[in-house]
Amino acid sequence: MLQVQLEVGADPAEVGRARRWARSRLAGSGIGDDEPLAETLILLISELVTNAVVHTGCPAVLRMLFGGPGVRVEVADASDRAPARRQACGEDTGGRGLELVDGLADRWGWQREGAGKRIWCEIDRARKAESDAATGGASADASCCTPEVHTPVREPRLYL
Repeated sequence: MLQVQLEVGADPAEVGRARRWARSRLAGSGIGDDEPLAETLILLISELVTNAVVHTGCPAVLRMLFGGPGVRVEVADASDRAPARRQACGEDTGGRGLELVDGLADRWGWQREGAGKRIWCEIDRARKAESDAATGGASADASCCTPEVHTPVREPRLYL
């Protein structure tokens, strides 16, 4: 298993740096920049890092783990606040991050870690490739969740 990590400062501008870093690490792991898997992982990373930086005001550590059947993304921060879904309304510019994570990841969850926490998500490479082939790259989910580990049930659906 290959693990890479990046320390992220408590500045929203760090989200862009995390995306650029992640793209280069994905390419180094054999996941092409133009693959749907890469785009999904970058979106997940962007959401998790944004949540850590914006909602906690703390520095964070982004980790990507490559090996086995999938890719795991983890973001650890020093805040003890549990991640919470928000209900976005109409034209709100925030409040959709965890909904996106729930809809795009095969599994996600979080755990306390020392004085802080770690939130993680996983994408199965084979399942993602099959799903993309079946739906033309679109994916959708209805989720059935426990409070700390989330496993969406995948149903093909096109987003318009």
